[in-house]
Amino acid sequence: MITIYKGNEKTGIVEIEEPLEGCWIKVIDPDELEIKRMVDLGIPLDFITGPLDLDERSRTEKEDDGTTFILIKIPFYEGANLDIPYTSIPLGVINTDKYVVTVSKRNTPILEELLKSNYKGFSTAKRIRFILRILFLSAVKYLAYLKEINQSVDVIEDKLQASLRNKELLELLKFQKSLVYFKTSLKSNELMLERLQKTALFNTYEEDQDLLEDVLTENQQAIEMVAIAENILSSTMDAYASIISNNLNVVMKFLASITIVLSIPTIITGFFGMNVSVPWVDQPWAYLGILGILIAVCAIVIWIFNRKNWF
Repeated sequence: MITIYKGNEKTGIVEIEEPLEGCWIKVIDPDELEIKRMVDLGIPLDFITGPLDLDERSRTEKEDDGTTFILIKIPFYEGANLDIPYTSIPLGVINTDKYVVTVSKRNTPILEELLKSNYKGFSTAKRIRFILRILFLSAVKYLAYLKEINQSVDVIEDKLQASLRNKELLELLKFQKSLVYFKTSLKSNELMLERLQKTALFNTYEEDQDLLEDVLTENQQAIEMVAIAENILSSTMDAYASIISNNLNVVMKFLASITIVLSIPTIITGFFGMNVSVPWVDQPWAYLGILGILIAVCAIVIWIFNRKNWF
């Protein structure tokens, strides 16, 4: 799907039919005809197809005509019920001498955020500022998703304290996988951003330099926060795995104690039920006496087990 926008901070962003100078062309999961249309506009084919590969790494390229291609890994929420709730997908940003093109396999909240156009000095015609805004929103979104992951982990931890199942640990494992994706993508983005910082294209205006430094700062903060969260989650999983094992041992100890106590009446009644001479066979109070012995022996065993904290 191809959507074309044009606008600035004052007028807002509006959708237009055909590409104009200073516009933003948003390409989402294009088919063959849409890819051909973009190639006809002068966009290299590999710049269009590259971001459609979900395994692509962050990088930057520049053509002889000045067209710049930036591929960045952005965070993406897949869904709570999937094996990996949070992951990262490639987003291609192409800067030509007329317009900016973004290419991705899926529509993302980052691109939707750009449509609000409520940022200072924002305009689709200011292509470098536009690209830097995308990079900044990506770093911010990593931090926002990381906060959501931490909140979900806190909820699962509360359930784990009394759990005997592996379900909660598997839930934590899902978020640990997400953190691995985040960490790898942020590291890759950092290398790409450092390369951009050395290019003259992003050092022309002081405001662009400041915004690029903000992007680097946010990206570095995201890297550090993900590393902390990953270490804490890994330690938490190890700790709660031991807790689950300990909880299971406590239950098994309790059941074993109950089994021992319940076996006592069976042993005693089995002795008095034999077809041989036994004490008190002719006594009318024999039943109550045997019952008293059962209760007394069971009470003594329960008292001993309770003293040893086996119950």
